[in-house]
Amino acid sequence: MRKEKTIDFQIKWAWHSISRMYNAYAARFDTTMAVGYVLLNIDIENGTPATKIAPLLGMEPRSLVRMLKNLEERGLIKREVSEQDKRFVRIVLTDLGKEKRELAREGVISFNTMIRDKIPLDKLVVFFDVIKDINKLVEEENQKLKAGEIEEEL
Repeated sequence: MRKEKTIDFQIKWAWHSISRMYNAYAARFDTTMAVGYVLLNIDIENGTPATKIAPLLGMEPRSLVRMLKNLEERGLIKREVSEQDKRFVRIVLTDLGKEKRELAREGVISFNTMIRDKIPLDKLVVFFDVIKDINKLVEEENQKLKAGEIEEEL
């Protein structure tokens, strides 16, 4: 089977194209798509517990630690440690972080508007149904693989 005919190639190819577009957009504002993605997943009013961010993004906690350190150094976020439980850390957007978050939000809205304007709704409905099914199948397969790894370890 040629790679162009595989489902995973098409998904990855589309995502890389979208990623390049978002990075080109973000570069105009001295940031990256990855930074925008993190900022969009931090609650603008109340912040977000640090432990909740990685699962929201599908990232490994180790990768997120580096990203959060970078965002803090750039003045986009700050960490607030709970007075009641020093282990609990909430990530809060600074004013600059809120500005960059809004720019990222505008970029996402612009892209989605462009897609919705150019692709008929009936095709988008089918796309969302198919991608949901693919995600479900992949998650089931991941669970089987994870179970197999656990069995192998025993």
